[in-house]
Amino acid sequence: MSNQAIKPTKLLIISWLLILPTGIYIAYRFFPSVPMNPLLILVFLVLVGVVAYFPIIINDTPIFLVQWVTLVAFLLHGLIYEIIFMQFSILMLMFSLKIGKDDSYRYFINSIMFFVISLFSGAVFYALGGKVGYFSIQELIIPLFVYQIVLFILNQILLYWSKIMLKKKAKLFAKDMIWDFCTLVMILPLGLALYYLFEEISYVAFLLIGIPFLSFGYVLRMYNSSERINDYLQRAAEIGHQLTERLQVNEVLDVFIQKISQMLPVDYAYILDVKNDKLVLLRGVEKGEQQLNSIPPIEKNEGISGMVWGTRKAVFYHEKSEWEKDAKGYMPKGAESIICVPIFREKKVEGILFLASTRKKQYEKYQTSMLDILCSYFGVAISNARHYEKTKNISEHCSLTKLYNYRYFDDLLTREFELLKKGDRKELSIIMLDIDYFKKINDTYGHQSGNEILVQMAKRIRSLIGNRGTVARYGGEEFVILLPDTNKKSALRLAEIVRLTIANRPFSTQNFLDFDEKYESVDITVSIGVASAPNDADDALALIRHADRALYIGAKREGKNRVAEYVK
Repeated sequence: MSNQAIKPTKLLIISWLLILPTGIYIAYRFFPSVPMNPLLILVFLVLVGVVAYFPIIINDTPIFLVQWVTLVAFLLHGLIYEIIFMQFSILMLMFSLKIGKDDSYRYFINSIMFFVISLFSGAVFYALGGKVGYFSIQELIIPLFVYQIVLFILNQILLYWSKIMLKKKAKLFAKDMIWDFCTLVMILPLGLALYYLFEEISYVAFLLIGIPFLSFGYVLRMYNSSERINDYLQRAAEIGHQLTERLQVNEVLDVFIQKISQMLPVDYAYILDVKNDKLVLLRGVEKGEQQLNSIPPIEKNEGISGMVWGTRKAVFYHEKSEWEKDAKGYMPKGAESIICVPIFREKKVEGILFLASTRKKQYEKYQTSMLDILCSYFGVAISNARHYEKTKNISEHCSLTKLYNYRYFDDLLTREFELLKKGDRKELSIIMLDIDYFKKINDTYGHQSGNEILVQMAKRIRSLIGNRGTVARYGGEEFVILLPDTNKKSALRLAEIVRLTIANRPFSTQNFLDFDEKYESVDITVSIGVASAPNDADDALALIRHADRALYIGAKREGKNRVAEYVK
């Protein structure tokens, strides 16, 4: 089921209003009952409420073991009391599970399910001769055994029905029925023990049976809680290893957000980076969609994220009323539960992780410890990825022009030829250009001026090519442009545009050989050679060689400031 809550439909509420009152009247009117005194009613309500409010949770599934109490009410005083106590216990369970308004449909579905189970299994019990009051085990065994079997089967059928209603994957008599069967095995002896003990020692029986059961349930909850925390910590370590294996910043961010969203209920996730003494948004995801400009820069101690930055301590809130006083600036729409954790690197806060859910009471304190560990891994991973990308960028780019260098271009051309051979590329064209009379520029204005011309040339070519291809500095005053899926005719047309733009727009540079070092306008021209694959070459080296041949033989020798194509 998706993270979006399913709201109770009018049909579900109307069904509940029709079924429950009518069913309770039928149980009262047509099935035998013995009046229960107010004190006993209170005792049953307290025990039912406590047992329901503290369910045994195994593998994040609440195990509902209140039936051993309601069974005694059923045997002693009739079906009407069993139904009422069961409905009360469902309400207490919903409170225990922190079911909010958006999930209130769960109450209506469970209420109807357990009512139907109570009514039909009770009817079977009475049909087989079962009676209300005290009876020997011999008199109860057959109707009680069949009653439990019917209850078990109905529970499986209605669980299947509820999953179909909620559009979940459903299978009749699935693996979960093992838990239901174990529950049945526990309910019957506990219920019978309380039933017969109450006859002998009255209200003390509730203490003798109830206290050990609740103690056992508490121990199981604590054990399950520690198991859940250990599971979170183990998963955090596994995610940490996955993060540190990533070498790209975007990959680290994607894995971090994805894994956290799988572990916790997250509708909004923001990673904020400390930059120039402000928190700026590094990555924002809102209900599965990436948002780039959701949050404006945040000052230290400003709002929840700024407060966490300033105090260096994680915070979490169960609902909006708790964080409204601390909030300032942008807050995600509909946010209720919030957890915010600092990201440390070498004992310094380098960022903030901000998570929010539109549901109340979704986060617990122990989860901040798990997120602290994850954020530590993230801090290391993002730092390593940035360092790797910076080093990679330096190794792949010309330090002067910031264009790709020969090494990167050579690798790219090899990869593109592989795509061409596989059929993933139809054609591949290269434009190679060389600045005419570049030595004269250096001799006239100085080598530093020559460098300025190269930088301006790189910017001009890159702006002309845009995303149509890749521009690289091939060496000295030579530049090369790789154009995937571009035929020679289109490449020649583009090359001519490049040539004319350079020739018709003078460059500006300082004359470093002049005493005043004034800026001067310099006319520059280029000679260009064009070759295409697969028509002109069968491999990357041949394509480069043929473009170079067209440049020097077809353009340079023919007078420069021209475009020439390779001709076999």
